Amino acid sequence: MSRDPLHAIGRLAEPVRRRLYDIVASRPQPTSREEAAEEAGIRRSLAAYHLDKLVAEGLLETSYARTGERTGPGAGRTAKLYRRSDAEFSASLPPRDYERAAVLLAAALEHEPSGAARTALVDGAYRLGRETVSPAGDDADPLVNALAATGYEPVCAGADIRLRNCPFHHLAEQHRDLICGMNVSLVQGMIDALPGDGRTARLDRGAAGCCVAVAASRPTS
Repeated sequence: MSRDPLHAIGRLAEPVRRRLYDIVASRPQPTSREEAAEEAGIRRSLAAYHLDKLVAEGLLETSYARTGERTGPGAGRTAKLYRRSDAEFSASLPPRDYERAAVLLAAALEHEPSGAARTALVDGAYRLGRETVSPAGDDADPLVNALAATGYEPVCAGADIRLRNCPFHHLAEQHRDLICGMNVSLVQGMIDALPGDGRTARLDRGAAGCCVAVAASRPTS
């Protein structure tokens, strides 16, 4: 696996490789070589070559499973499946370490006795959320657009919206209550910037993705 984030990210400059990465990253379930090749409109052998290069750089991870419905003897060989890696890549020239500063600030907020700083964080996140939403086009959902632009990777689940990614993942692992509360406030600010929008942000911690989900309507009292 490459240890150089610039080198790993640079691999995505190749158009076919970037297309395959986007296909795998956009799917909630692992993707086979055949599925990726079909969606990209290329040969399976070419897809396999580029997918394995992305694995070597740490951008994708692999697993093996049978993709058909048959199980047991005679069910066929397992397929190599690809999913986006949990590794994070960040490159800055010259080097900067904003995440370390964020960790220090989050730790300070958690240990601030009065709670005023935590309240200020939540209020600031709400205001930022309201400023994030842009007017919708003819057929666009401005909330989905704002969530996507912020890195949440929204997907529709019926009338609700689930968030496949937390833009503050490492911080949330170390300061879960603080960052999850900030996330809820940020997303609710986006919603409240839309006049008449009845949706609401709520905590919904799962095994993966963001701790926030967007419900179709506000709960009635």
